[in-house]
Amino acid sequence: MTIAEVSKIYDLTPDTLRYYERIGLLEDVPRNPNEIRNYDEASCRRIEFIKCMRNAGVEIEILIEYMQLLSKGSTTVKARKQLLEEQREKLEEKQRNITETLERLDYKIKLYTEIEDGKRKDFTELR
Repeated sequence: MTIAEVSKIYDLTPDTLRYYERIGLLEDVPRNPNEIRNYDEASCRRIEFIKCMRNAGVEIEILIEYMQLLSKGSTTVKARKQLLEEQREKLEEKQRNITETLERLDYKIKLYTEIEDGKRKDFTELR
């Protein structure tokens, strides 16, 4: 697939895809005889992984480290697993924080709804 096709499928700009290649997140993207990128299935799977991790907030540096380990083969399985476990713990903490924030927002929204509906006159809880 061309960079334009991949860009459209994964909702990433061509510049982002080139950047990922330049910094080592996407290694060995196949090219046609004219040196135009021709993304294969393996490249697309890697893009899906990168996009998923980035959407969750995993830092580029962590992904670069992971991809470098991946390129070294099976001798790095333990290190890769540890890296992913660390990221999972960070994401779980972030998820707890988001859940707590959502609960607080829901509470505040409920209070404002009660005020709008005339069911609440006490504004001291709104701070």
